[in-house]
Amino acid sequence: MAKTEGKWLIGVSCGPDSMALLHMCMQKGIPCAAAHVNYHHQKQAEEEEACIREYCSEHGIPLHVLNGPFLPSGNFEAAARTHRYEFFRQTVLEYGYRGVLIAHQEDDLLETYFMQEEKNIVPAYYGLKEEILYRGILVKRPLLHMTRKDILEYCEKNRIRYFIDETNNDDSLARNRIRHTVVEKMTRSERDLVLREIRMKNAVRQERICRVGTFVHDGRVRIGEYRKLSQEDRYELLRTVLKKAGNRSLKEIGNIDRIILEKKDFVCACGAYRLVQDEGFFFLTGKEEPYCFVCKDLQELLDLKRQAYFRIEAASRGVNTVTLSADDFPVTVRNFRDGDSIRMRFGTKSVHRFFIDRHIPRYRRGTWPVVLDGKGSVILVPGLGCDVLHFSDSPTADVIQCLLSESED
Repeated sequence: MAKTEGKWLIGVSCGPDSMALLHMCMQKGIPCAAAHVNYHHQKQAEEEEACIREYCSEHGIPLHVLNGPFLPSGNFEAAARTHRYEFFRQTVLEYGYRGVLIAHQEDDLLETYFMQEEKNIVPAYYGLKEEILYRGILVKRPLLHMTRKDILEYCEKNRIRYFIDETNNDDSLARNRIRHTVVEKMTRSERDLVLREIRMKNAVRQERICRVGTFVHDGRVRIGEYRKLSQEDRYELLRTVLKKAGNRSLKEIGNIDRIILEKKDFVCACGAYRLVQDEGFFFLTGKEEPYCFVCKDLQELLDLKRQAYFRIEAASRGVNTVTLSADDFPVTVRNFRDGDSIRMRFGTKSVHRFFIDRHIPRYRRGTWPVVLDGKGSVILVPGLGCDVLHFSDSPTADVIQCLLSESED
């Protein structure tokens, strides 16, 4: 392992990999501290913590331990990883370490790659990257050139005490199954071939990412340009736009791609986000949030000022204006709901019909504001106008529909 500049925090589980990394850093004279997380989920958890405490005490290595209650919901491994890395990050920031060293090795890299292939996803990076940034903190993996066998031999040679995770024998876990049935049975030449394949895939992917990135402007992609690209480039461009929404499977990417190619107006759910179309572009936006404001008088209505999807302004004339009297209160401003209609001079108008006639994009309809009087009747639809009873030459207020991004300016 090459000497690394600066003082580093080493993530130590008390397994052979991390204990070997800690010992190597000590031997290389690399200033370091150790960080251990006790999840209290294994019988040997207390013994492991005691072991790392004893080792660090004997060698004068600062140790940071997180051993409070850990009660995750959902996937344990994913929650544990976030719990662990957040602890590392906080410790680095508090003590001014250069970053975090993690003891992933070649077997971990191969297992990760085979898991990515099995899940049929195209990740941000195939296998494991030697250096990454985790929320602004540098994380390095200096042992990716070593195999699990190399590390076990190193521990035996240097008489390093370590513990084997008791869950490693549970083949119901995908990583363990791949480890025992695939990776451990590979020859050196087979490993080298797969490692070469990983390098080539990452190189091709990086070139494509740079190329398709030129089609993204302020997070938006022109649909006409998108439809002219090859399928591989379209898929990569989608992954770029959907990055905030997390990795999507090839099936999900393919479904979204077909919608963009075939539909004129669309909304695609993507986790906590939506991929939407507007004015010839598609882009990622947040999920629509229902809202409802009940105002007992005019001043309370005016005090709303600017909200996520609408704003209140001084009265003018036009399709956003309403004239209110004391009898109208309490007045409600809420998002559009199916079945809303308003009584206009030319007859009752369905708000949904208004959206269709004005070509309002689907993603904006669910948050479009409507104003109701105290009896629950819709008296104003911004952009369409007020009903016949609330029109005058001396209007009270304007209610203007706006996008979420406008309210954050």
